[in-house]
Amino acid sequence: MTLPDASAPRAAGRQPRPADLSDRQKVADLIFFESQVHRHLDWRTPLDWLGQSPYWVLEEGRHISAALAFPPDPDSIAWIRLFAFASHLSRFSAWPPLWEAARAQLQQAGGGTVSAIATQHWFEQILVDERFALVEQIVLLEWYEGPAQAVQPIPDITIRKMVPQDLPRVAGIDAAAFEPLWRNSVAALTKALEQSSYASVAEGSSGMLGYQMSSGGSFGAHLARLAVLPEDQGHGIGGWLVADLIRHIQDAGGSKVTVNTQASNPSSLALYSRLGFRRTGERFPVYALQVD
Repeated sequence: MTLPDASAPRAAGRQPRPADLSDRQKVADLIFFESQVHRHLDWRTPLDWLGQSPYWVLEEGRHISAALAFPPDPDSIAWIRLFAFASHLSRFSAWPPLWEAARAQLQQAGGGTVSAIATQHWFEQILVDERFALVEQIVLLEWYEGPAQAVQPIPDITIRKMVPQDLPRVAGIDAAAFEPLWRNSVAALTKALEQSSYASVAEGSSGMLGYQMSSGGSFGAHLARLAVLPEDQGHGIGGWLVADLIRHIQDAGGSKVTVNTQASNPSSLALYSRLGFRRTGERFPVYALQVD
């Protein structure tokens, strides 16, 4: 049920419109000074998506009081990168005009899957009300101190640092290893490599077989991405990449590695468990809606 909006008298002055690059500072102010802000867990900030569509703002005079962005990347997968609104609005007044405009624009462009990781209850309620389907749960695991789990080297396979020239092949492994919802484009992986603290690839006689990308600092790391070609899974390559990451973190004086994975992925959960990772108890629901 839609509740009455206390700011209804001001509604006549609100107009949704596509965002443009000149809105950067106003959108930044909305993100950093308001409390009702959903930001996607991404290598790119919400401001990096300005200039792409759908990216809509709610304008009141000279001010921007709300913003919604879900540009597809890659292909037709459109994660909600940003939804934020000013404190004088409610979600019942901020969401509908932006959602209707942005959804119509996505439809005109051919449609896609609009997805979101709900890290806050108020945002999850919007998704539920809009009839997004709960499609997954993300769980957080952590390795903390202690020796790295012993992993035997694999004959004829080597691990080396990733370089930018590897990215097209890395993207190919990513596309083969993951379902469309979880794939990364070359552009996203390029950003990931630029921001990573340690990224490595596993190679055999036939070429690259898997990779990992991690971010972090002197205290530890977050394993942001791990993928192995489907035909090479089950041979210990993923475990070796993670063990190599743990050794790298320990050599740098770190003592902690975290990772997110899908609750419905038993092979991934088993891999991390063997390496000494334990669930933290945190989990975040993933919602999706097909827009045709």
